Amino acid sequence: MTLTPAQFQKKILTWFHQSGRKHLPWQQVQSPYFTWLSEIMLQQTQVTTVIPYFQRFTHHFPTLSSLANASLDEVIRLWSGLGYYARARHLHRCAQIIEEKYKGKFPQALILLQNLPGIGRSTAGAIRALAFNQPAAILDGNVKRVFSRFHTLSGWPGLTHVNKQLWTLAERYTPHNKHVRHYTQAMMDLGALICTPKHAQCTECPLQRHCKAYKEDCVIHYPSSKPVKMNPSRAITMVILINARQEILLEKRPPRGIWGGLWSLPECTITEKIKNFCKKNYHCETEKSIKNYPFLKHTFSHFQLEIRPVAIRVKKWSPPQMESNPIVWYNKQQLASIGLAAPVKKLLNQLIEA
Repeated sequence: MTLTPAQFQKKILTWFHQSGRKHLPWQQVQSPYFTWLSEIMLQQTQVTTVIPYFQRFTHHFPTLSSLANASLDEVIRLWSGLGYYARARHLHRCAQIIEEKYKGKFPQALILLQNLPGIGRSTAGAIRALAFNQPAAILDGNVKRVFSRFHTLSGWPGLTHVNKQLWTLAERYTPHNKHVRHYTQAMMDLGALICTPKHAQCTECPLQRHCKAYKEDCVIHYPSSKPVKMNPSRAITMVILINARQEILLEKRPPRGIWGGLWSLPECTITEKIKNFCKKNYHCETEKSIKNYPFLKHTFSHFQLEIRPVAIRVKKWSPPQMESNPIVWYNKQQLASIGLAAPVKKLLNQLIEA
């Protein structure tokens, strides 16, 4: 028997009141700011990873105004390690726009929310439903999985026609009443706790008796996997320049691109001669000996980076008259106070501990 939207909602809400998550840090205060911040952090990131970042972030920026008035460097530093750094830049700009254009109050209309940096259709729906208890559908990865299995919807959810079908289902089942906040949280919780990617707890699921994938014993096959594509790999050399005061030269990354706005080490190609590179690009006279470290691998969503770390001591340094990116000498004790690219932080921590 197919469930009506009202029947579907009732089962979901009953389960939520018994088993849903109600003690996450961002649930303890009914705040559009906390809801928005958590939803941005949770994009492509697990709850357990987000919790300490959320707590640290809200300790430093307890209000939207405090975030809007902070420097981007400070925001990036606190975000460091969470990945997908465009989220941090969008977060900062979004806070500034809300502060300036909306006098510090989040708009409630979907179209206005979607016009803000970093907020797509599903995130806008989550903010509207969770923060304001207003009707709006969501379609994060957890919800896509629930609907794909419940209806045995074939095709990878990233395909346009499959995504369109999923949105139709999301709109159909979303309540247009006072229960929308709990329903929205329930759907995310169901996918995160019960209808999990690999080991679904079907016996605990409120939709079990009506789930097509469960009836056909093919839960593990939904949703369909993304077509396999081998990610390309890139190799670079990261140069650890150390001066007589035991300081390390760091360079600020451009605001766009990987590790945007973070501090990193100078980079060159694997084949480039290190001493010539340092002299030409950083005006450094270096010693002859170069220390090589084991290769590091860092995986991005679209390629894999192989890093060859080398250390070389600087005999003489002349500050350049002009440089494309800011460069600074940092001592080891200062490194914890700045936003570092993840592999750079790992590498420098190893250097400090050695």
